[in-house]
Amino acid sequence: MKNVSFYLLADAHYVSKKNWTEGKPFTFRERSDQIALKATPEILDTFIEKIIADEETDTVIFAGDNVNNGDMNSHYEFRQRLEKLTDAGKKVYVIYATHDYCGCGEDKNWFTSCIYTETGTEPTEPMKKSGLYDFYYEYGPKQALSVERESGSFTVKLGGGVRLIAVMDNGNGCGYCGLFEDGVKWLEGQFKEANECGDYVILVIHHPVIPPWDVFSHVADDEMYGGYRELSSLMCRENVRVVFTGHTHVQNIRKYTDPEGRWFLDISTVALANAAGKMRKVTVDAESGICDVKSIGIEKLSGIDTGGKSAFDYLYGLNFPGIWEKLIPLCTKDYNAFLELAEGYLPVDKLKKYKKLIQLAGRKVQKITLSSVAKFGRTKKNLTREQKEEAKSKTLVQTAYIILRHIYSGNAPFTPDTIEYKVLDSAVGRIDKFVDLFRIKAVKKIIPEGSSLRIIAQDFLYNCRTGNDDEISFSLK
Repeated sequence: MKNVSFYLLADAHYVSKKNWTEGKPFTFRERSDQIALKATPEILDTFIEKIIADEETDTVIFAGDNVNNGDMNSHYEFRQRLEKLTDAGKKVYVIYATHDYCGCGEDKNWFTSCIYTETGTEPTEPMKKSGLYDFYYEYGPKQALSVERESGSFTVKLGGGVRLIAVMDNGNGCGYCGLFEDGVKWLEGQFKEANECGDYVILVIHHPVIPPWDVFSHVADDEMYGGYRELSSLMCRENVRVVFTGHTHVQNIRKYTDPEGRWFLDISTVALANAAGKMRKVTVDAESGICDVKSIGIEKLSGIDTGGKSAFDYLYGLNFPGIWEKLIPLCTKDYNAFLELAEGYLPVDKLKKYKKLIQLAGRKVQKITLSSVAKFGRTKKNLTREQKEEAKSKTLVQTAYIILRHIYSGNAPFTPDTIEYKVLDSAVGRIDKFVDLFRIKAVKKIIPEGSSLRIIAQDFLYNCRTGNDDEISFSLK
């Protein structure tokens, strides 16, 4: 049997250039979305060029939120990119999600298609949820072994004894994004049929089945796949080893193991529109059932003059971490520039009102060293002389910047042997004690049962789960 290889891309959030004019309305939208919306055509085109150049991989899967605001201009241009791939001999399968349509009274989805002018917005033709199936019929349903018509979910044969089961976010478009009763029965039947035929299953869903961090489902349960707990049990029972997801914009690999020791992986892929955007290249050995997953990014952007900067450096300042790296020093150096950057992202009226307090806090925060944090966490006495000197030379803010850079790109940076991990881990552990001592309810509400702030923080300090969020090799058997 022939090996199966495919690319998987998530959260392109494509915005047609017909949909915006340079000005505050769209700039503020970009800041609030915390992704590089203006550059989405160039980002997608650059990834497509890389895919077409790979003559050995003939399949491409898009995992939802393909456009940003459910408008037809963006959908038509996105579909043109799909046609470019098929013209190059690629097989393309498309999953759609909540950003890909407007509610239009059909459900609770709040997206409204619009054109951003210099001063405001104007309506433009929306994509209705009921129109997605026909619009993307050529990219999955047409080749399907089976279709669940209510949601548009489908199963196709990728070859080599491998099936793709693509599950669309059905639900109500807001607060519950999952299959209804008939869809769940259909999915159960697809798993059983694959097992009876001896086929491996590649499951793709937009919303996460396993939370990227332990705290995620506790504070944002409605951002999970609707019915994720039931699906986790079903996947374990039916020996489905992997689900590829998106939505969180986080590069993340997590393993779920049930009480009987059965397991599966949720492999989440960072948004293309993120500065650290990557796609997954997946290869399944048809004989052994070994699935290899690797990640591929882009170094340079096609179609944009980046001034010699890499794609990451050019786009980073448009994303959440990059904005904060600029905001904190600006609040003490140039308050007007701070307000200008914060506008559309933070409440500027309050920032103006509390200028002196914010500047004082900014100065104080930027001076805090890891040595001070070590003293607070009572770990300073356990450090070597060299570590104490290192702690004096590193600030808390700069350490936080490094952590933020890995929020979306994955592979949290500080292993347990680093000074940053030792100091921050102990400090958060002491905060846990204060929370328990003073029974601080507001903090306790965000902590899952059996967890702690220290356990939550460790997720952002070090990848203690699989060791690498960018690649993994495992058996589908």
